[in-house]
Amino acid sequence: MMKILVIGGTRFFGIHMVKELLKNGHDVTIATRGNTPDEFGDKVKRIVLERTNQASMKAALSGTHYDVVIDKIAYCSNDIKYVMEAVDCDKYIHMSSTAVYDPKHMNTVESDFDEMANELVWCDRGAFPYAQIKRHAEYALAQEYSDRNWIAVRYPFVIGEDDYTKRLLFYVEHTMKSIPMNIDNVDCQMGYIRSDEAGKFMAFLVDKEVNGAFNGCSEGTISIREIIDYVEQKTGTKAIIDEAGDRAPYNGEAEYSINIEKAKALGFEFSVLKEWIYELLDYYIKLVEETRN
Repeated sequence: MMKILVIGGTRFFGIHMVKELLKNGHDVTIATRGNTPDEFGDKVKRIVLERTNQASMKAALSGTHYDVVIDKIAYCSNDIKYVMEAVDCDKYIHMSSTAVYDPKHMNTVESDFDEMANELVWCDRGAFPYAQIKRHAEYALAQEYSDRNWIAVRYPFVIGEDDYTKRLLFYVEHTMKSIPMNIDNVDCQMGYIRSDEAGKFMAFLVDKEVNGAFNGCSEGTISIREIIDYVEQKTGTKAIIDEAGDRAPYNGEAEYSINIEKAKALGFEFSVLKEWIYELLDYYIKLVEETRN
């Protein structure tokens, strides 16, 4: 059993992660602002803090040792500083993103992003666009805290029935309702990871004697056109792709795939994307049909 602090963890794939940690018998403490109810009852301990406030982080986390800290909600370099200077732990796991790759491409590997290549800027979340913010978070880990034992987990889009962003649902609903969509990458192959796997992989890493960056992604890729074609065939509807339409949520993404050989070498098996994504699309199709009735 390990003593684990989860910063965040009450939403989306963080819930799957905490469930996996508890199933594996770990002693879990959740640190949040206390605004989001969770389903864990007395199975976890709780700490209330403000993630973006250095004084709050220090007051809440100082004086206690954790075997592992999993930080689901560190976005910028200051977030990294606030936790690293407040908490005592043997391992720190940072929820990063494949957005750090500039750009992503087919067979994107961890070394495609060099955490030492650019100067670190200490910044808050609103200082730069999302991808740049996430890069500075990793710059902070590599350049300022190289003496600490840390892992940065990089995921592409996380999807599932519990996806609160509703980005994949956008394509299903617009297709079924013939609402015009502005899609700038309809034929680009892209990667995704299922929400339960995203949580389980982070939980899997807690007792592995490794550090540095790890990609996580379902096996294989799919294009938006393949997704739309499936919805059209299942529902008898017709998508309208028009530059004047609603801007699609995955716009701006180049064609890419995420190499996961490093993670697989640890023994983690990711699912095959096309073995489950159509079932997810069926779920969304049913959801849209129910809202019509």
